[in-house]
Amino acid sequence: MASTREMRLRIRSVKNLAQVTRALETVSASKVRRAIQANDRTRPYAERAWRILTDLARQPGHQSMHPLLAERDEVKNILVILISSDRGLAGAYNVNIVREALSYFADQQTPVSYITVGKRGRDMLLRRRRSVVGEFSGLSANPTYLESAPIGQLAVDEFLSHRADQVYVAYTEYQNMLRQEPVIRKILPFSVPEPEQGTVVAEPQVKSKLVFTYEPGQEEILHEIIPDFTALQIYKAILSALASEHAARMVAMRNATTSAKDLVSLLQLDYNKIRQAGITNEMLDISGGAEALAQASA
Repeated sequence: MASTREMRLRIRSVKNLAQVTRALETVSASKVRRAIQANDRTRPYAERAWRILTDLARQPGHQSMHPLLAERDEVKNILVILISSDRGLAGAYNVNIVREALSYFADQQTPVSYITVGKRGRDMLLRRRRSVVGEFSGLSANPTYLESAPIGQLAVDEFLSHRADQVYVAYTEYQNMLRQEPVIRKILPFSVPEPEQGTVVAEPQVKSKLVFTYEPGQEEILHEIIPDFTALQIYKAILSALASEHAARMVAMRNATTSAKDLVSLLQLDYNKIRQAGITNEMLDISGGAEALAQASA
């Protein structure tokens, strides 16, 4: 049985650990708010760019306007941009997105390669002997569009050079503080998703029907906006994944703090039992000694 000194040390170490997890929970709570605000700031531009692209993509012969719109007759290679985190202590956040990506392409006969954003996803893919053609890590706590632009440029270059016939992005979509969903979405070649039968597509509410006039021309606009919009989609995925990471870490640290407090209560109970047992033994020794002295004096 452990001594009272050992129990005190264990209780102190668990209390110190609870203070650390509580601090990490507070830091993650502040970071997730900043990530949500950054994601919201990109929404107006993304919505307007999406309207222009969907207008062009629905026109006849749109695939010939730009190579990033052209569907390949045969898909020989698939490229996946996998977004994870650089740090752990986020529960099952990294495991879930890697497992979802591997499961999604498990039945593919086409070779699949990866561009990883984050050390955790890179390490997990390398341990599973997957092909990693690019790796980005060490992004700032508040990443900017310029930091994500090289990722989009690499994806565009891989597609234009025919080293990839389809490009997907795998990330964790932030829903709320308690729910984050792994998402895998195709970003190249760009296409407008067709609504499923029986579903209703929510269109942005506008006072009148929008009519676009392109200057100097549609093809010139496409050559400028499609690569930028590809990078923007990756940037938005990074922001959503970052918010999901902080939310997952906040919940994980909150659970760890609660578990630490419960463990302290159990250890305190054991400590009291050991201390009480020690006191009882000392009292028995004293009473036994007093009885022995009484008998000796008689």
